[in-house]
Amino acid sequence: MNPVAATVCVLEPLMAAHASEMFEVLSDPAIYEFENEPPASVDALRDRYRRLEARRSADGRQVWLNWVLRLPDGHLAGYVQATVLQDGSAYIAYELGSRYWRRGIGSCAVGAMLVELKSQYTVSLAVAVLKAQNHRSRGLLQKLGFQRASPEDEARWRDSDDEVAFTMSLDEEAHAA
Repeated sequence: MNPVAATVCVLEPLMAAHASEMFEVLSDPAIYEFENEPPASVDALRDRYRRLEARRSADGRQVWLNWVLRLPDGHLAGYVQATVLQDGSAYIAYELGSRYWRRGIGSCAVGAMLVELKSQYTVSLAVAVLKAQNHRSRGLLQKLGFQRASPEDEARWRDSDDEVAFTMSLDEEAHAA
């Protein structure tokens, strides 16, 4: 797994050593408006990151790719991640501290990750599942060219009725913003 240069940040492969700095970013209550909750502690986050450093699920069927977003000033802004499946698809996710919203960092980082997924991991379809009310995430995905999944596919990919799924074919050119 390599670092990925993007226009406004560098995607660094996530390591347990990032836990302290990322704990600060992920302790921002604004990012949990729609789902999830902040990490319980730096140690809990470090333990999670150690598990993710394996870069594979326990059964070896999924590739786990996680990058932190390093800004030119040296600070971390958040992360992007992909779970690559054997069929050539990948679930993607991202999280940025609220002070970094609406600055193009998220779309730039996700766009760079999509290019990396296509070129280095032969991913042909990116899937993002989000809470239906999450207008910021929906806007980011639409800016990049994601489309709402069909009802049949959406039912297959989402975990609950309050979620929606967006997809992008990477067989076409990924849109790095």
